[in-house]
Amino acid sequence: MKTTARTLFFLMLLALFSAGALTGCEDPGPAEEAGQEIDEAVEEAGDELEEMGDEVEEDTD
Repeated sequence: MKTTARTLFFLMLLALFSAGALTGCEDPGPAEEAGQEIDEAVEEAGDELEEMGDEVEEDTD
């Protein structure tokens, strides 16, 4: 379970750094908007998986 949490953590970091690299553009184009939506979806999915992992961990204790 720890490997999954670490993987999600690194994916979220990658998404944040990718978004940070694109902030140099003043007017976001369609590709940047799509990227932001993907970043948000990945972050939400990571949060949900982390919560599910916590619940499973609590249930197994």
